Amino acid sequence: MNTLVHQYHPLGFKGSRIAQGFWRADEWNMTKESRLSFIEACLELGVTTFDHADIYGDYQCEALFGDALALKPSLRDSMQLISKCGIKLKSNARPEHEIYQYDLSFDHIVASVENSLLQLQTEYLDLLLLHRPTPLMDADEVARAFEHLMIQGKVKHFGVSNFTPAQFDLLQSRVDVPLIANQSEYSVLQTQSFDNGEIDHLHQHAVTPMAWSPFAGGRLFSGSNEQEVKVREQLQAISEKYDGASVDQLALAWLLKHPAGICPVLGSGKIGRLEKAVAASQLKFADDDWYRVWCASTGKDLA
Repeated sequence: MNTLVHQYHPLGFKGSRIAQGFWRADEWNMTKESRLSFIEACLELGVTTFDHADIYGDYQCEALFGDALALKPSLRDSMQLISKCGIKLKSNARPEHEIYQYDLSFDHIVASVENSLLQLQTEYLDLLLLHRPTPLMDADEVARAFEHLMIQGKVKHFGVSNFTPAQFDLLQSRVDVPLIANQSEYSVLQTQSFDNGEIDHLHQHAVTPMAWSPFAGGRLFSGSNEQEVKVREQLQAISEKYDGASVDQLALAWLLKHPAGICPVLGSGKIGRLEKAVAASQLKFADDDWYRVWCASTGKDLA
């Protein structure tokens, strides 16, 4: 196990420094045996945190993971499982859903968790995240759902995804246990959260920022607008300082340097890409290079 990667975040959620996401697992063209091998390879690398959501893969991805885990259930004690709920998709898998909407009611949260546990073939989640905020969120009702799930031993910890600081504080004001993570879009191309108080807010309250789309949905590699080109060129320009590290490795190292303890969530089913990410966690990104990337992304020099 690579101990440099498998380290507890200094604040918030206790898991591996990098998480493996399964939102594309339905596209990986794997048998359940090969998915098990992939999970085992992740664990060997020290990547022990696995990120899910009920809706991923049109409500299919959790079951794909669970079928693999059922082949070797003893692995459950070596990992942390995250899932999300609160989005209702129109889907043949959910014919009762008439429109795309958000639902953070007591009944929906509890039912979603119980279904996720069934699909993942586990007795508990290490972390449950509310997938999206909604203007109709009744924070007291959410708190009641969290308390119910915790008392039943079905969820150990709670957090949110894509919440603003104000939305986070509203929910936290009603929930007795600390919310320990906010999963949102953070990357070298998505830097607004570093400048608008969101990351500062999470850092202040010992909440782990989890970064979905840490490569900006692939735009970092193929995007053609001015920002995308400048950031990519800047990462390529400093590559030699870091033993020829690739653009994706440097983009991860840039996130990992932040003192808030950002946890990037990767989505590839190729173990080679995860191995590169593990290596990136060992890079010591210099302050001046961090600011070079920052300036390339924001399009302006520091004042």
